[in-house]
Amino acid sequence: MPRPAASFVCQACGARTRQFFGRCSACGGWNTLVEQRDTAVDNRRRRPVAAARDAEAPRRAHRSEPIASVGEPPLQRLTSGYAELDRVLGGGLVPGSLVLLGGDPGIGKSTLLLQSARAMAEQQTVLYVSAEESAQQVRLRWRRLGEAEDAGQDSAESPLSRLQLLAETDLELVLQELEVLRPAVAIIDSIQALHDGELASAPGSVAQVRECAAALARIAKRQDTALVLVGHVTKEGLLAGPKVLEHLVDAVLTFEGDRFASHRLLRAVKNRFGATHELGVFEMRGQGLAEVSNPSELFLGQEGPSPGTATIVACEGTRPLVVELQALVSPTSYASPRRTATGIAVNRLHQILAVLEKHLGLPLSRFDCYLAVAGGLEVEEPAADLGVATAVVASFRDLTLPAGTVLVGELGLGGQLRQVSQLELRLQEAARLGFVRAVVPRGSGLGAQAAFGLQLLEAGSVAEALVAALGVDPAAE
Repeated sequence: MPRPAASFVCQACGARTRQFFGRCSACGGWNTLVEQRDTAVDNRRRRPVAAARDAEAPRRAHRSEPIASVGEPPLQRLTSGYAELDRVLGGGLVPGSLVLLGGDPGIGKSTLLLQSARAMAEQQTVLYVSAEESAQQVRLRWRRLGEAEDAGQDSAESPLSRLQLLAETDLELVLQELEVLRPAVAIIDSIQALHDGELASAPGSVAQVRECAAALARIAKRQDTALVLVGHVTKEGLLAGPKVLEHLVDAVLTFEGDRFASHRLLRAVKNRFGATHELGVFEMRGQGLAEVSNPSELFLGQEGPSPGTATIVACEGTRPLVVELQALVSPTSYASPRRTATGIAVNRLHQILAVLEKHLGLPLSRFDCYLAVAGGLEVEEPAADLGVATAVVASFRDLTLPAGTVLVGELGLGGQLRQVSQLELRLQEAARLGFVRAVVPRGSGLGAQAAFGLQLLEAGSVAEALVAALGVDPAAE
C-alpha cells in the first residue's frame, strides 16, 4: 500500500500546499498551515446509508426548461416558538434549509436553541445533537430552563417526547440517526465538534468542517429537514472555519451582546428566505432567555433629561427603536483632542464634529469628545446624525434638551438636513412611548394625521434644527 502523502492546509481559507510556509500564500494569514495526511478513500468504505440510497435511486439526466414554466411549491415555514427568532429568520424555519448560528462563547446560543427545540417539539419531531456536552449536562440545562412548565411531562405520551437527544461526535452515527428518525428540525451543537472518521485531520479543521457540513446539507435537502448548525467564532468575532461553510448554508445568524449585560441581540448576516436587516432582542434571566416585546425600554435612560443627552429613533429593519445618546465635551489637555465613540462609528463622529465647527463656528477642535449609545446598541444608520450633533452641542453649551423631544435626520457635509426612510414608523413609535415633540427634516410631507399627535418641528439645516430643539442659538456666545 502506498504511503499517504502529506499536505498543509490553511485553517483560515482552506488553501492547500505541499510545503510548509509561515504565511499562507492565498489569504496572507500567519501560522495557519496545518499538516494533514491525504488518505485515499476506497469505494468499498463508502457510507452504507449513501451507498444504499444510490442503489435505490439511480441517477438520471435533467433537461433545462423555461424559467416561467417552473412551478412554485408552497412555502410552509416552521415556527420556532419565539416571535423574535421568527422575525430574524423571515417568518420561521424553511423545511430543507440550513441555518448557521454563531456567537461568542457563553453568549447563550445553546440556551436559545434548546428553548426553541422545546417549543417546536410541541408540534413536530426535533433532534438535538449535542457534540460538546454529555446527555446528562443537556438534561440538567433543559430541566433548569423549564422546571415549572415541564414538571410531570416526562412520560412517553407527552408532546415533549418528540424532542430527541443524541450526544455524539461521530458524523456517521449522526447521519444514520437523521436517516432513521427523519425529524422536521435538527440542531447540531456544534459543527466544529463533529468528526468524520474518513478524514485524518482533527475535529474543527477546515477539511472536517467542510465535509461534515456538506454531508449534513445533502441529507437535510433530501429529507426536507430544517437544519440548524451552531458555529464557533474566532477572536476577531468572525465565524470559524472555511468561508465555504457560510456559502453552503441558507442563513447566517449572529447572537451578540455583552456577557455582563442582560440583553442579547440576534441579527441575520445572510438570509436567502428573508431580509438581513431585522433584529431580535432577548433578555437573559435566571430561567433562560426571554423575548423583549418593547426593546426601546432597554435603550432609554431611567432618569430625566440632562445636559449632553438626546433621544433618537433608529430603525433595525422594520423595528423602530427609541435610543438615548450621551455626549461629553470637555477641554483637552493633549496636543490633539481625543475622540471616543461607543455604539457609533468614530469616523461618523469625526465628520459630524467637522460640520459643527465649520457651519456653527464651535471650537470643537480644542475639546475632547466622548459619545455613547445607552444600552450598548450599535447604531449604523445616518438617521442618528441629528441626535449626535444635538447631544454634542448640548454638552458643549451645558444645555438640557426639553423633555419629550426626539430627533431624526441625516446630516450632510454642507450642514443641510436630509430626509430619512420610514419616518412615519419612527414617529409612531415615539408617540407610543409618550414623546410630544419631534425635530425632522423639512419637506417630509407629513400632515397632522401622519404626525400621530406629535408637534413636528421641521428644519432645513443643522443650525435651524438645533435652534428648534434647544430653543437657543448654539452659535451665539
